[in-house]
Amino acid sequence: METEKPYLDGDLNLLKLSDRVQINAHQLSYLLNNGFQENFFYFVNKYRVEHAKKMLIDDSFQKLSILGIAFESGFNSKTAFNTIFKKMTDMTPSEFRKRMI
Repeated sequence: METEKPYLDGDLNLLKLSDRVQINAHQLSYLLNNGFQENFFYFVNKYRVEHAKKMLIDDSFQKLSILGIAFESGFNSKTAFNTIFKKMTDMTPSEFRKRMI
């Protein structure tokens, strides 16, 4: 996940990720649920939010809109991005950017 960053693909799903790690989807789901105590979507979105957080505080991305950062982080909509980001950080992406700068 950290080296190849498959989470940046907005179309990533359990089957695609299982193909990349060369185990079947059922095994990957079991591993995530029992090994990490996370479902697939939470597991992937955790990486996406961390990526977005880095972009939100990086000066080289200051001209990029929140929506642009959402798409660059693998999210497919601003609503999903805002909802998941707030759930994981207790603040919106805009609030995070303002607080960290």
